[in-house]
Amino acid sequence: MTHAHLAALLSLGLAFASPRTPRDARADTSFADVIEEVQPKVVKIFGSGGLRRLEAFQSGFLISAEGHVLTAWSYVLDAEEYSGDVRDSGQRYDAKLVGHDPRLEIALLKIDGANLPHFTLDEFVELQPGARVLAFSNLFGIAAGDEAASVLHGNVAAISDLAARRGAFQTIYRGTVYVLDAMTNNPGAAGGVLTDRRGRLAGVLGKELRNSLDNTWLNFAVPVGAIAPSVREMLAGRAVPRSEEEAAKKPANPHSPRTLGIVLVPDLLAKTPPFVDVIRPGSPAAESGLRPDDLILFVNERMVKSCKEFVEELSFVDHIDTVRLTVQRGLELVDVRVKPGANTR
Repeated sequence: MTHAHLAALLSLGLAFASPRTPRDARADTSFADVIEEVQPKVVKIFGSGGLRRLEAFQSGFLISAEGHVLTAWSYVLDAEEYSGDVRDSGQRYDAKLVGHDPRLEIALLKIDGANLPHFTLDEFVELQPGARVLAFSNLFGIAAGDEAASVLHGNVAAISDLAARRGAFQTIYRGTVYVLDAMTNNPGAAGGVLTDRRGRLAGVLGKELRNSLDNTWLNFAVPVGAIAPSVREMLAGRAVPRSEEEAAKKPANPHSPRTLGIVLVPDLLAKTPPFVDVIRPGSPAAESGLRPDDLILFVNERMVKSCKEFVEELSFVDHIDTVRLTVQRGLELVDVRVKPGANTR
């Protein structure tokens, strides 16, 4: 797997150069005024992908004054190191991946900023069909330097459930989306922010999706209300390593990949994803229906991002207990319960 350096470039524009007083966000506020206030919260993200002939850029937006950035989970974030460049000051920040939720296809990054303009997660709005919206993103990667992000104006054409189109769209996310009548979902737009006419947070722009039934593209955004609980858990530190106290509670005879009959791919990288390479015949993993090439995402609801983390999480599960795994199988998420066998020791 190719890894590349990731840079989160904050499109801070002229907002810091000419301080503004907060607006009352009246309905008659011009588009120019709204755009000027939203642009400093938009993030341009650059990372992996270029060497694989894929786009190496996408979008995000700030949700805290301390530099938390909400974006889409994708191969662009497949990197070992992260950094953020605040273009207004030219200062470069170290950044890190705080967490991600594959089921919702979102990720949370963090730069070491302070007093940054941002959206407040608890102040999102729910849209109705026909609502006028603005979509901010770095589509096509044209804002490669200090330029502001691109802005598209449109309307909510419908509110639909992707689960009702199972098989039509290749996506893991199964939930409600805002279907938009603007061409928002182009390369680089994923993770951008959807606002209402007044610049209030409404949704996260989704990835490029083509309908396999009629070959049309779907322009959509995931409502913030659908992802807010997961984001709050990430902000609260759900994805951080276990404390020393938790580590001291390991059982005397824990599970391991060997006892379950799982052979992972060779652990050659610092964060080799926990793909299943081989399933031992007759093992608990084989009986559970686990398959080679499954990507293990969760162990008993705790996210694992590498082979090492998978092994570590198993060490907290007693050998007599069932292990609950969530795996990605192609474009599907599958829940698997691995029950210990008589010889699981």
